[in-house]
Amino acid sequence: MRKVRYGLLLGVSLFFTLMTGASPSIVRAFLFILMRETARLLCRPQSLGKTLCSALLLQLAIMPEAISSAGFQLSYLALTGITIIYPRMEKWYPGYGKSDPLRYLWQTSALSISCQVFTAPLVYLLFGTFPMHFLLTNLIAIPLTTVFMSAGIAALALSAAGICPAFLYQACDALGSALVFSLEVVSSL
Repeated sequence: MRKVRYGLLLGVSLFFTLMTGASPSIVRAFLFILMRETARLLCRPQSLGKTLCSALLLQLAIMPEAISSAGFQLSYLALTGITIIYPRMEKWYPGYGKSDPLRYLWQTSALSISCQVFTAPLVYLLFGTFPMHFLLTNLIAIPLTTVFMSAGIAALALSAAGICPAFLYQACDALGSALVFSLEVVSSL
């Protein structure tokens, strides 16, 4: 079963990487998934830091020009923040159980802050601005995107099988519209 999971996950990830044009940030995500899942399959889990450094070295060995891409730089900086800061911040929450909804809110906030600590200086340097509403945006967008992507994958799979109910298409449309609307509202603040 582990080999099937491995094959499916890598196949879908590679397909997504190729279909989206294999931008440096997407290639980083693919390499990260590839390395983590290969280590898991071989029962040799690696720390996030080691995986991050290995993916960075491999990507630069394959495509050294990627280092000049803002997407590459921001992607690795965000993941560095997640690797270094997020585990510490996540432990600050005094909640009692994993099903605590406030714990989810805290984890989402900690993840967003972890990324911003490392990416904000580069964002300011490149674009001359700082994302003032990043926390609000992520607290809205992350859950909506998760549900939207799950519904989209289900609709795609059921469509391929020829049995996708119309309400699933409508749900995907409504979720996508809600995501766009919420991001437009936050960006207008």
